[in-house]
Amino acid sequence: MINSEEESVKTNMFKVFKFDIRTYTMIIALLAIWIIFSVSTHGSFLTPRNLSNLFRQMAITGLLSIGMIFVIIAGHIDLSVGSMMGLLGGIAAILNVWYNVNGIVSILITLVAGLLLGLWNGYWVAYRNVPSFIATLAGMLIFRGVLIGISKGMTIAPLSDDFQFIGQAYFTPTVGYIMGAIIIVAMLFNMIHNRKTKMKHNFDVSLIKVDVSKFIGSSILVFAVVLILNMYQGIPIPVFILVVIAMIFNYVSNKMVFGRRVYAVGGNKEAAILSGIDAKKIILIIFAISGLMAATAGVLLTSRLNAASVAAGQNAETDAIASCVIGGASLAGGSGTVGGTMIGTLVMASIDNGMSMLNAAPFWQYVVKGIILLMAVWLDMESKNKE
Repeated sequence: MINSEEESVKTNMFKVFKFDIRTYTMIIALLAIWIIFSVSTHGSFLTPRNLSNLFRQMAITGLLSIGMIFVIIAGHIDLSVGSMMGLLGGIAAILNVWYNVNGIVSILITLVAGLLLGLWNGYWVAYRNVPSFIATLAGMLIFRGVLIGISKGMTIAPLSDDFQFIGQAYFTPTVGYIMGAIIIVAMLFNMIHNRKTKMKHNFDVSLIKVDVSKFIGSSILVFAVVLILNMYQGIPIPVFILVVIAMIFNYVSNKMVFGRRVYAVGGNKEAAILSGIDAKKIILIIFAISGLMAATAGVLLTSRLNAASVAAGQNAETDAIASCVIGGASLAGGSGTVGGTMIGTLVMASIDNGMSMLNAAPFWQYVVKGIILLMAVWLDMESKNKE
């Protein structure tokens, strides 16, 4: 009887952790990267100031990656987000600098423009059956060309104070602690709600010790991040925006019908259509989301730099795709998570930040990120072959 109970516990534990092996591996890899860079920079890498800069740098790629992960889950790709981000950031700067449009109004117009450009990509993929690789490759060239044309090849600066605020300001330490407390309470509520829902529908429920351990660990992590950021200047607004958007889309992907339909379309499009899902509409929406995220990233990048240039966003799409794949997404579609993507984004940002601190030649950043991406895809293929 005792052996039977032990086997039951082991089985339960395996069910809890088996789908998170990739995530845990990436967390360990991230910690290893941080330790290596910390030793190499004599502790400078893990200072509050540098970590604050790291998270601010991560915010731009993170937003692009959130849009990209939905596209990849649905079995597509978006190569245009880098050029789109540059174009949209340029539009926002032109409105604000050349036409003296209020910063907030400029940002709102830019977000709408991003949504429309995303719909443009989605229309060609969903309703004209152009492969997403070709449609978005065309978009990448078109958007970059339009940016060069409307900006006349010039750097557009400086921005108004209300525009700069969103990319450069920080929350006060008190506000930071309050936000941290809210996040911890939200995690506790989510854990309790999930357990009750699973029990109500007779689903397998993980051991209470496991859930409590995860909650305690997550709470300590949240508190530590808030404490470290407050030791510098507080929580940067771009980081706050990234966290809020990531939480929203994590909920959408895990809890809402739309999220399940995106996974269904990516897993087996024909079966999804036969089950009554409007696959074309889903594809149109995910590209619109990608465009909206590119617009948000463009606004933050332009605001942080206090300028827009024709070089903005170059190769940003590769970082976004790499972040998704490193975080566990499959380019075949049907798999991937927002949480895993955020870990992948942090890995990419850490490599950029650490190698910059070491004054490594720029080409080494491309080489290292390329190797990591290749290894991530290889590990994904190997794990699928074993299944």
